[in-house]
Amino acid sequence: MPAVTADTLTLPRVPVPDPAVAAPRPVRSVTTAPSGFEGEGFPVRRAFAGVPQAMLDPFIHMDQMGEVEYAPGEPKGTSWHPHRGFETVTYIIDGIFEHQDSHGGGGTISDGDTQWMTAGSGLLHIEKPPEHLVVSGGLFHGIQLWVNLPRAHKFHLPRYQDIRARAASLLTSDDGGSLLRVIAGDLDGHAGPGITFTPITLVHATISPGARLELPWNPGFNALAYVLAGQGSVGAERRPVRKGQLAVFGAGGSLTLAADTSQPLAEPNLEVLLLGGQPIREPVVHYGPFVMNTRAEIIQAMEDYQAGRLGVIPDERVPHADGPLPGKE
Repeated sequence: MPAVTADTLTLPRVPVPDPAVAAPRPVRSVTTAPSGFEGEGFPVRRAFAGVPQAMLDPFIHMDQMGEVEYAPGEPKGTSWHPHRGFETVTYIIDGIFEHQDSHGGGGTISDGDTQWMTAGSGLLHIEKPPEHLVVSGGLFHGIQLWVNLPRAHKFHLPRYQDIRARAASLLTSDDGGSLLRVIAGDLDGHAGPGITFTPITLVHATISPGARLELPWNPGFNALAYVLAGQGSVGAERRPVRKGQLAVFGAGGSLTLAADTSQPLAEPNLEVLLLGGQPIREPVVHYGPFVMNTRAEIIQAMEDYQAGRLGVIPDERVPHADGPLPGKE
């Protein structure tokens, strides 16, 4: 799991929060992500399955894509499909993924890169492995997160952000035992490169075996920790967590995580994605690739898609198999 690595001894340190000022957040729940398949058949873990939407707000959906070692000819992606009403964040930890959309956005991302697509009023897009990866096979591992848009920005013009791995703000914990990659938002005054309509913080933390991580966290945000690899504990109560589990924290001003001294052979560190955002607190109607405020808006989005009003597949499109709308739950 390379993503971005660095010598933690040379990085800015995040001091341990004062519990009298920033109360530790208790753990409200720990859930295990079920496995499934997305797009043309690539394996995913549904990170938010079973968690009430009110606890996730402003986040809607998150898949851990892989971790999988593809044989030659096996790598898969998605077909062209629509989105409206939210933003997709694709973070690649291992491997390579290509993106193209009908609004002109697109590019290739690999180890530690992020693509941030604001669907807004609507567009079509496709995600796929490059042809050389299909031929050769190889390791693939990443995350796709859906961030809701408030009513005022549901119909904003689409936009695309290509965030290279080197743009992330790199920090370390007070004791140097954790590497922190700030992809979006703010952590202890250090800003990540991602620009969002909904205020959020997105951090990939690598916690060394036996290390304890205590971080300040915006008390106005919710707080989620998804384990990408390894095993450890969350909260001052040291609730056990492992790969494929999501911890939801309660109210407070700081987060506590710790890595077990002994880790699985193939997963030497506790790898955690930390997410938090300002709740939007508006009605959410989610149907397939559309996230709106009312059922009528969902119906309109479907009609607009069928009528071709969400965009046109570019002439240089990649061949794909036609099929039903992906992501229907």
